[in-house]
Parts: sequence; C-alpha cells; structure tokens
Amino acid sequence: MPEVLIIYYSRSGNTKEMAESIAKGVKKVKGMKVKVKAVQEVRVEELLGVDGVVFGSPTYYGSMASEVKKFIDDSVRFHGKLEGKVGGAFSSSANIAGGNETTIMDILKSLLIHGMIIQGSSKGDHYGPVSIGKPDERSKSLCIEYGERIAKLVLRTQSVSQHARQHVP
Repeated sequence: MPEVLIIYYSRSGNTKEMAESIAKGVKKVKGMKVKVKAVQEVRVEELLGVDGVVFGSPTYYGSMASEVKKFIDDSVRFHGKLEGKVGGAFSSSANIAGGNETTIMDILKSLLIHGMIIQGSSKGDHYGPVSIGKPDERSKSLCIEYGERIAKLVLRTQSVSQHARQHVP
C-alpha cells in the first residue's frame, strides 16, 4: 500500500498541528497509508521505503529549522534514490512576511535536487500550506486539501510507473 511520510520540526506545536492536518487529508484517499513523525524520530533511511515525503518546518530567519536542514543534508547519501517520489513542504511563522514562502522554497529545492515530483497549487498557498502562528481554520483546511492532493499524486505516479513497466519491451 502506498505510503506518505510527513516529517516535521515543531517547538511550539504549530507545525506539528499542520502535519496532523495534512495526514488527515492523506487518509481521505482510499488505499493510502500515512506516518507523521518529528524529524528527531526519523531515520534518513526511512525515505527509501515510502512513496511520498512532506517536510514541515517553522520559519527561522527566513529558512527552515536547523533540525530539518540537517536531516535533508544527511539525505545526500541517497542522492538519486528518491527520484520519482512525491515531495512537498509546509511552514509556519510568527507573522505575515515572516518567511514562510522562502522556507518552503528552500525545502522544495532540496527535494527537486533529489529528483522528486512536487505538488503545487493553482489556488491558495501555491508552494505548500502556511500558517501565521497557530493554524487557523483556513490553514487547517488548506493542509487537509494538500494532504489529499499529495496522496492522489502518489497514486497517479504509481499507476503511471506500473503502466510503464508493463509496456517496456
């Protein structure tokens, strides 16, 4: 069964709450499994055993928390082995213009270098869900929607991959 791993760092609980809302969205899609883990609880090898990975971080000085950055840096040993997996990012910050988009983009750049497929949005939070302080109903709703879209993309990529394997001469 396809699985999404949501990895987050949260000091105040805001980013954790967002991670749990994204997981609700993943669970809405039939046939999907989801795990939510604090970055301190995840072994980098776990990236190899899942079909999608979504990273969440509070915004510190316009970028991700050092704990998330270290995890991503440690993932370099699997460079090329995450290709084709679905990736995503979300962030919380203390205020508007607090750096949510730059934080998400820093995470997404790393996932793109791994060869991962990124789920964007034509409406709402284009790069990934954001929250200013504690997630409000808008943020939670966008997180749930994001999780659902991530899960559907995982299923689509698996379907395409299986189809391609069946038609390779």
